[in-house]
Amino acid sequence: MIPATPPLIAGLLGLLPGASLIETHISWVLLAGEFAYKLKKPVNLGFLDFSTLEKRRFCCQEEIRLNSRLAPDIYLEVLPITGSVAHPRLGGEGPPLEWAVKMRAFPKNATLDLKPIITAQQIDAIADRIAAFHQVIDPAPNHSHHGTPEQVRAPIAQNFVQIREQRPPQDMLVLLADLEAWAMAEGARLDSHFAARKAQGFIREGHGDLHLGNIAWVDDAPLIFDGIEFNPDLRFIDVINEMAFLTMDLHHRDMSGLAWRVLNRYLEHTGDYAGLAALPYYMVYRALVRAKVAAIRARQSSGDFRECEDYLRLAVRLVKTGSPALILMHGVSGSGKTVLSQQLLEGLGAIRLRSDVERKRLFGLTPLQDSRSIPGGIYTREAGQHTRDRLLMLARQLLGEGFTVIVDATFLARDWRQPFQALAEALQVPWLLVSPKAPDEVLRQRVSQRKAHGRDASEADLAVLEAQLASQDPLEAAELQHTVTPTPDWDTATLLARTHALIPSLQMPPPTP
Repeated sequence: MIPATPPLIAGLLGLLPGASLIETHISWVLLAGEFAYKLKKPVNLGFLDFSTLEKRRFCCQEEIRLNSRLAPDIYLEVLPITGSVAHPRLGGEGPPLEWAVKMRAFPKNATLDLKPIITAQQIDAIADRIAAFHQVIDPAPNHSHHGTPEQVRAPIAQNFVQIREQRPPQDMLVLLADLEAWAMAEGARLDSHFAARKAQGFIREGHGDLHLGNIAWVDDAPLIFDGIEFNPDLRFIDVINEMAFLTMDLHHRDMSGLAWRVLNRYLEHTGDYAGLAALPYYMVYRALVRAKVAAIRARQSSGDFRECEDYLRLAVRLVKTGSPALILMHGVSGSGKTVLSQQLLEGLGAIRLRSDVERKRLFGLTPLQDSRSIPGGIYTREAGQHTRDRLLMLARQLLGEGFTVIVDATFLARDWRQPFQALAEALQVPWLLVSPKAPDEVLRQRVSQRKAHGRDASEADLAVLEAQLASQDPLEAAELQHTVTPTPDWDTATLLARTHALIPSLQMPPPTP
């Protein structure tokens, strides 16, 4: 049975001719022309408490404060609802009947959860925006409980309780039991990781609810809205926990390539590879959050738990991580390594380490910053050795955590290739070289165009290319057995298939219908 519209909401709809109503499990949103008015339901769901008028007022004020960080032009003010239930007023004198957040409206169909297609350019812009946001927000105070191992584990444990409270079907309870056993063991295993993340300042007051339904595409830019205001524990979180919600949502929508794309783009900005140790744990947690919301909705209205079950089955899939492997991109500047590595990371599900980006990071530069500001430059032999060592350290760390790792460097010198090959063999993980070829005139054209556009971390120019062409260590016979040599006519499917042929354990995308 669909619940009736409360009298106050009906009165507000009468006050705002032409207004329409959107209802969620915790709020009512009235859309009226260029503005929207959001009222909180008087509910206590354990993880949020809107049960009193004063609590709802406080949360309205928090909603303005927090969401103005990412959407300052959207969140305007907190208004009292005065008058009477039958004849309410927005603002005005008299005792408040309720409180509302006044927002500037944007098209209802602008949120990305409603879009059948999300472009790579949109995903890149979202990653850029989130990375910039995470790097300026304050960490949780060291003395607070936010980010302690006990606090990190608490919400996932509560989700199991709260889903069961909605009385889902028996087969879903079996799924819950299996997931709960894994989550409890994994949470305990990660205790020291959680403690280190808090000590290092990665617990920050973030958005807290970063899924596609809370990201709109407006005026050719991402608009991130509706962050969590009602529970500090759910927004003072690890920044990787925040990214896990978005990546989980993309996986849920069969957009796994974009999930890996947004994650890698974010990591290139932040360099926060250490946070990935808990990524599967956080993605499962976020799938359970959506399962809980779906279960509450089912209990409140339709009784249909299929959406909840869908998220639970996704959580089960996210528990099962792929087999680690090491892929080394090999070739001179302009050979197409970065383009091909992008296809591989999206198609196989991998973390990419770019030498150009990590070299600049060692000198405190962002990926697109010009290195000429650094005295002595960043392309000395010593800087090259430091860059190789950093890439090697990160590759070791990520392979140990079960990720497929792509290292995007020229690898023209054997003393660069050999340590990575030795690492893979020591860890007993498969490895291969992807060595694209192109005619010299094509290489020169690509390098010239890239240098002119200035939109890539690489600073190689024609002089660098000519030096590379004149001096490189040829691949040895043993290396050639591990080598894929793409040509310009290969499409993504061919690249993935040839790569998979050498490393059958690699995850492959499902066939296109």
